Amino acid sequence: MQWYRSLYWRIAFGFVLCLAAMLVVQAVLFVWVASRSGPTIPGQPPERLAQSVALDLAAAIDARPDIDLAQYVADEYGRAAHPFFVMMADGRLLSNGGGRIPAALLAEARARLRAAAPLARRPDRPARAVRPGLAFRPTRTAPIVVAGEVAGVVVVPPQAGFGFLFRRYAPTMALVTASALVVGALLTAVVIFGPTRRRLRGVEDAARRLGRGDLAARAPDHGGDEVAAVATAFNQMADRLATADRARRQLLADVSHELTTPVTAMRGYLETLTMPELGIDDRTRARYLGIIGDETERLERIIGDLLDLARLEGGGGTLAIADVATAELFARVAARHERTSAQSGVTFRTIVEAGAERLLGDRDRLEQALQNLAANAMRYAPDGTAVELRARPVPGGIMITVIDEGPGIAPEHVPHVFDRFYKVDASRTPHRQGVGGGSGLGLSIVKAIVERHGGTVSVTSRPGRTVFELRILNSTFSIPDS
Repeated sequence: MQWYRSLYWRIAFGFVLCLAAMLVVQAVLFVWVASRSGPTIPGQPPERLAQSVALDLAAAIDARPDIDLAQYVADEYGRAAHPFFVMMADGRLLSNGGGRIPAALLAEARARLRAAAPLARRPDRPARAVRPGLAFRPTRTAPIVVAGEVAGVVVVPPQAGFGFLFRRYAPTMALVTASALVVGALLTAVVIFGPTRRRLRGVEDAARRLGRGDLAARAPDHGGDEVAAVATAFNQMADRLATADRARRQLLADVSHELTTPVTAMRGYLETLTMPELGIDDRTRARYLGIIGDETERLERIIGDLLDLARLEGGGGTLAIADVATAELFARVAARHERTSAQSGVTFRTIVEAGAERLLGDRDRLEQALQNLAANAMRYAPDGTAVELRARPVPGGIMITVIDEGPGIAPEHVPHVFDRFYKVDASRTPHRQGVGGGSGLGLSIVKAIVERHGGTVSVTSRPGRTVFELRILNSTFSIPDS
């Protein structure tokens, strides 16, 4: 999966872009507020601000003696970025919104007001030419001189306090920040989480449908990110469940069929034997009882094979791992089929190559697997041919092959020969019946035994030669202490 398709990276990029957008909006807002705050914003020092306000108020009073100074200050300087207040000679206090005025500044303003009055009355200096900032630069004050009289004094604190700036800009900045957060959250939800939420809903819906038994339920797995990976894993699980369900149904049908066949035969002959009106002679009765005995053995064999297969595939039971002599194992298999071999003229040929004399495994289970393969080979081997058992060393273990010279297995059947109850008799006619059973479970048991040993089993076939290969990995096991 490409990193840029990752949901985590998309969320991270979306978060960064949202923060960047908020910073840009706030920067634009600050520039806009600064542009509307008048000439007192762009780096104007408090001394210049005090002089500008004092001259402006003096001109306003001179033009309109009855002017409402409080309203004038609020209108003209309400957006100023630096706080100041004005103490008039008549005791009025005017402010541009700086909040509570400290007592020390009030006392200093009164002192400056008293000190500025004699200076303003000097006859050699007209009121318009007074430069109060020079006299009061350390305290950032400026007198308001009207017609040669000090009408008041402007006091500018050394720097704008945090409280003033907060009260001035906090409401607007908070509104813009909240708006940016809401818009950014909505855009993030729509662009990033919206499609993801819909796809997660698809996975949830598919999971609910699968839980209700709909094995055809599948989740949307497009997108290439983590959600798509979860959907793909879910679909794979659903495919395996569907396959397992089909296998289970098929297994139940096969088991029912295999068990029904001998049971039906047994019931039929038993019902016949219980009919006194038929007058069955002793010879016929003995033949019927023999058939019932054969079907009983067949039924026991099928049930035993099913139990063996269930234990092996389910991991039940333990393997008695030991050092096994390969030649002895082959001899036991050949001895088991000695009578059938003599009757049909099919000979057993055993070959143990150097390095394959011994192997590690469960002797009884390995013998069971080889017996099943040998019985299968004997069933299809033509009269006068040979069945070969061969062992040769391979990296990490031993390869055991069982070869017969029968008609072979059709290519379309080869991938399924190890499936339960799968029979290829239609394409591979047996030369003799009753050798090794034919329940359809023998090769499945072989596969389960070899895989429990950590090995693999395979088959290749053509007319006149069928080869089963069992790879037993000795390195998987160690000989237990005695």
